[in-house]
Amino acid sequence: MAGKRLILMGPPGGGKGTQAKRLETRYGIVQLSTGDMLRAAVKAGSPIGKQAKAVMDAGKLVSDDIMISLISERIDQADCAKGFILDGFPRTVPQAEALDKMLKDKGIKLDKVIEVEVPDALLIERITGRFTCAKCGEGYHDKFKQPKKAGVCDVCGGTEFTRRADDNAETVGARLKAYHDQTAPLMPYYKAQGLLEVIDGNRDIDVVTGDLERVLGT
Repeated sequence: MAGKRLILMGPPGGGKGTQAKRLETRYGIVQLSTGDMLRAAVKAGSPIGKQAKAVMDAGKLVSDDIMISLISERIDQADCAKGFILDGFPRTVPQAEALDKMLKDKGIKLDKVIEVEVPDALLIERITGRFTCAKCGEGYHDKFKQPKKAGVCDVCGGTEFTRRADDNAETVGARLKAYHDQTAPLMPYYKAQGLLEVIDGNRDIDVVTGDLERVLGT
């Protein structure tokens, strides 16, 4: 089977992470989260990791050049031979252009750029309704997944629940606005290359997975 090299985009809370894990299993490809890569490089103390750490310690954002070097180094590793899913990068057109150049220099082509699209109103409902058992971490939702017995965790019987402070409508709305502002210009950029596929993420998880597999082929 030919390798699959893709960029997976989607708003926060849109289910992108779940789908990426399923694609990893289905195709034997690796999900590359830029946040995870940064942390790993810093921990490993690689030359790029040291550069990134110095920038982050100074309270600055890691430059596009460092991110591209990091991704370049990562996709040279053996586990990316079958392909990869880029998650969280690129976020801007200049980053997309730099990524294209780096991949071209390696003789690698992207197969698809997929956006999992979910309406903002639904995402705000999904995210602001989340709560977690304080004892075992089991996740619940005001509307979609209540404990079987009110106030008691199904898994461990705990009676304390927590909500993330940033899971409120105002914060989520700001995160969604930032996502749309950043990624909106990327859509025409990749569409012009014939790479863009938009998938309706507002459906059952298995249906969305089926759509992704249809787009990617065997």
